Amino acid sequence: MSEPVFITSRENPLLKELRKLAHENTAYRKAGRFWVEGDHLCSAALQRGVQPAVSVYAESFWATVRGPIAEVGGKQVVVSDALFRDISALESPASVGFVLNLPAELHVDGNAATVILDRVQDAGNVGSILRSAGAFGFRQVLALKGTAALWSPKVLRAGMGAHFGLHLVEGLELSDLQGLQVPLVVTSSHQGELIQDLRIPRPCAWVMGHEGQGVGKELMARATVFARIGQPGGEESLNVAAAAAICLHASSLGVS
Repeated sequence: MSEPVFITSRENPLLKELRKLAHENTAYRKAGRFWVEGDHLCSAALQRGVQPAVSVYAESFWATVRGPIAEVGGKQVVVSDALFRDISALESPASVGFVLNLPAELHVDGNAATVILDRVQDAGNVGSILRSAGAFGFRQVLALKGTAALWSPKVLRAGMGAHFGLHLVEGLELSDLQGLQVPLVVTSSHQGELIQDLRIPRPCAWVMGHEGQGVGKELMARATVFARIGQPGGEESLNVAAAAAICLHASSLGVS
């Protein structure tokens, strides 16, 4: 275990940066790095081979920490429990956090099994969809402009570590999807076959739309396959994250 740096001042430049990363949705874009907090997210990063640029420990946690979380490379910082709470955006702050560098700029893989997020705005929905994408073998997620910031604190927490196994590209225009070679599949309440009867192409790109407006007209026009999710209970619509889980599960066999 290397010797950590002890920081005692709230005005330390690193702690100021961490407060921004923990509380502001798009601070990571300017910083080029992001903050994750808690054993689960930190361990998920390490399991995927992602090493922190800086690891930060509450003093009480540092006194007892063992295993991979204590043996990471990069700079190690210890702060008082009060200072760690000051950084945290959680109601019940954790005791360890990592500063991780954003992945290098990624490009659209035209042949990958893909999820397209069309202005999905709720961070919880976006994170949940990322979890489903990872669980069901869709390794590429493309976010059009208007979608919640993929590396924002709330999306990271809702994603529960899924980020570290996905190829994520955000801020895209519709024109950036021209290179996709896989068919686009959308859900619709008024056209297409019931999803359980549908022959779903593999690989494909599932399009998940805005919570209120659904998939935009231009993307709808590009789609070649339409799927309906039966709702025998009679509800008008499903939450987009729930719909995504159903669709991606239905596609999961044979996805590569």
